Amino acid sequence: MDFSELVLKRYSVRSYSDKVVEKEKLTQILKAFQFAPSACNKQPFRLFVFKTKGKEALFQKIYPPNWFSKAPLVLLGCIDESRAWIRKDGKNYALIDLAIAFDHLVMQATELGLGTCWVAAFDPKKAKELLKLPANLEPVIFTPLGYALDSPAKKIRKELSEIVKFVD
Repeated sequence: MDFSELVLKRYSVRSYSDKVVEKEKLTQILKAFQFAPSACNKQPFRLFVFKTKGKEALFQKIYPPNWFSKAPLVLLGCIDESRAWIRKDGKNYALIDLAIAFDHLVMQATELGLGTCWVAAFDPKKAKELLKLPANLEPVIFTPLGYALDSPAKKIRKELSEIVKFVD
């Protein structure tokens, strides 16, 4: 599958099988996260991989929709702003670096036939407390990881002319 096909194939999966994610595939996905570029190669992020079996109620306290904890794994991306590159105007790049790495992870999962769904609408204080995260880490983004039971809906996007401006 080439990159153009991969971009079109990826979608937000909201129904998962309980089929276990193979260790080899998980390793490939984690490597994609590891080798993503970051500003000055600081990698000011951490990724937590949680098995969901037996912890469904815990994850529903963090993000209530039932499908969230149905996948065999839930991944959490966190940032440590103190470890990030900071631009001269004070802009901290931790969030940007995490987004790049997380997208690499998501695209690798898609190529391997696995589903994901970016989840940001969670309670970060509750996540930090319930998952016993270190004080220096800010939870930013979750994704379930597993085999999809649903099918992608038609993708609706703005026209290129609405989001791209050519400048001479």
